[in-house]
Amino acid sequence: MSSENKKSSVAALTLAAVGIVYGDIGTSPLYTLRAVFDEEHGLPLTTPNILGIISLIFWSLTVVVSLKYVTLVLRADNRGEGGIMALMALATNSVTKHSRWHFPLLVIGVLGATMFYGDSVITPAISVLGAIEGLEVAAPGMSHYVVPLAVVVLVLLYSVQSHGTAGIGRFFGPIMLVWFLALAVMGVINIIESPVILHALNPWHALHFMLENKLLAFVALGAVVLAMTGAEALYADMGHFGPKPIRLAWFSIAFPALALNYLGQGGLLIMQPDAVDNPFFHQLGTWSVFPLVILSTMAAVIASQATISGTYSMTKQAIALGLLPRMRILHTSESEIGQIYIPAVNWVQLAVVLIAVVGFGSSDELAGAYGIAVTATMMATTILTFFVTRYRWQLPLGLCLLATGFFLVIDVMLFSSTTLKLLHGGWFPLLLGTVLLTLMLTWKRGRELVFENLEKHAIPLEAFMESLFVAPPARVPGTALFLRGESDGVPHALLHNLSHNKVLHERVVFLTVHIIEEPWVAVEEQVEIAELGHNCYQLNVRYGFKDEPDIPGILRQCGGLGLHFEMMETSFFIARQTVISAPGGGMAPWREHLYVMMSRNARAAADYYQIPPNRVIELGTQVEI
Repeated sequence: MSSENKKSSVAALTLAAVGIVYGDIGTSPLYTLRAVFDEEHGLPLTTPNILGIISLIFWSLTVVVSLKYVTLVLRADNRGEGGIMALMALATNSVTKHSRWHFPLLVIGVLGATMFYGDSVITPAISVLGAIEGLEVAAPGMSHYVVPLAVVVLVLLYSVQSHGTAGIGRFFGPIMLVWFLALAVMGVINIIESPVILHALNPWHALHFMLENKLLAFVALGAVVLAMTGAEALYADMGHFGPKPIRLAWFSIAFPALALNYLGQGGLLIMQPDAVDNPFFHQLGTWSVFPLVILSTMAAVIASQATISGTYSMTKQAIALGLLPRMRILHTSESEIGQIYIPAVNWVQLAVVLIAVVGFGSSDELAGAYGIAVTATMMATTILTFFVTRYRWQLPLGLCLLATGFFLVIDVMLFSSTTLKLLHGGWFPLLLGTVLLTLMLTWKRGRELVFENLEKHAIPLEAFMESLFVAPPARVPGTALFLRGESDGVPHALLHNLSHNKVLHERVVFLTVHIIEEPWVAVEEQVEIAELGHNCYQLNVRYGFKDEPDIPGILRQCGGLGLHFEMMETSFFIARQTVISAPGGGMAPWREHLYVMMSRNARAAADYYQIPPNRVIELGTQVEI
């Protein structure tokens, strides 16, 4: 690629990253300062307090986002992929499966993922509410219309998800670029009118504020966290853009614009303390409110879209890693494999978002809920990063403890401050996280129990094949392909077929799908064929947790390895397992019944692996757990 093309490619990716990656953190100025100086917190609106808060926000963005995420965490890529799931896979792979750390790291990763789900519910609610609340500044009588308008915007947003973002996605970058330019310009105007706010760049003001106000400052920290929401998104989207465009977009556009706007809002509050009811929309006077409401609503929709898409990707990864049952996944783009739509997730998420909007009613009320979700995910990321730096990168223990320990202290302090809002909205993401954690760990444990049961009653394949061909059954034309689990012996579908039909196809293939804890597996490494004799074969397929399962595509690959398939002459035999909760060992009865319910509603294996339905023969089997 020529240097000109490389530059244009990086520029295009940087612009796209501005739209997708920084939509969440870019809309934080809508509600952060309003939440900090909320009357409930009791923080006096004085010049020293304003300087202290703006200094805290500026240095939090510098230390947590610039140093921790952009400089350190972006280096922890799993074959180019980022996000809490990819980081969890890296961390668990850095210790052995029998290590005492393996299960705790899995739980920390899953907990961080469930908090990301909480974040993805609150982001659309708080962003859209915060944008539409600008109407209250221009026309206080319109306050009754804020929630209904937010509901309409959100319903429309979720209703168009099935069409994908390929069409409108190209506008995200330019719109968010205009948004960040508007933030910067408003900030500069207010800084010029109140240059004293520039003293906030001195970190002493943040430290002095904390020492002087103590408990009030600790409470205010829980609202300062709102300025960092979306930091996790820049790591999660690394696979789409790569680290370089994400870093460029942050340091050249997002960070300067956010810093200028927070400084500008601080300067405005020093000059006009009565603007504290909604400092963002007071920055340019009443003439600008309606244009800002329109622009901020567009920015909020883009921020929401990024978290919605992130939820689909996270769910797909969780399914591949065996943490959630198979679901229907639709592709919304012929060119971009990452653009997917999961109907079940879409409508459940919309229902929960609407409950949050109607139940909380304002961005101020949602602020407490937002902080806990964000800081819990940050803590999980820091802990997992330590294990990656120490055990995967083999860095000295002292350096690892110093680097991640410094950030962990900050994360714990921020999380502790947000827990003060536990009864004022903080319970909401914790409730969501608890439900999702229970579902994920129940599904994972249930699958383990099913495999243990199957393994206990499994007949070794090699010994069975030897005995089968001592007096072989009648062979019929065609190919029979049996799906076989990683720990299975002879597939139940083969036993049922021999028992009921008394025949064996002239060619028999046992297919086993292995999902490894890496995002991608190179095409040439996906397929492995072992000959078992008597025209029988073992076909092993390896997928990463972000790969798209496609069995017909795998069979086409086999042609290049000497094993040719004619689809109209191939029958796929699949054992449909009916799981039954039995008394005794296993899990608690309520968890077993929960697993059974999820199992019965899971997407069929044939559908998930894209096997043509007219070539599938399902044979039932019962498994007790």
